Amino acid sequence: MKKPVTVTCPTCGALVEWTAQNKFRPFCSERCRLIDLGQWAAEGYRIPDTGKRESENTDLDNEG
Repeated sequence: MKKPVTVTCPTCGALVEWTAQNKFRPFCSERCRLIDLGQWAAEGYRIPDTGKRESENTDLDNEG
């Protein structure tokens, strides 16, 4: 029988087997899943702003 894939829980770092029986995968528990959901709801995860922004109307700005 094939050994199941093991992943790391994104919240606490525990090793988790990636199987159909683990209903919280990739998390180790409902607690870790809810902590992660709370981070999303509180906008704790963000993509960093590079500071580079282009005008949405660049073509229109140059016509004129």
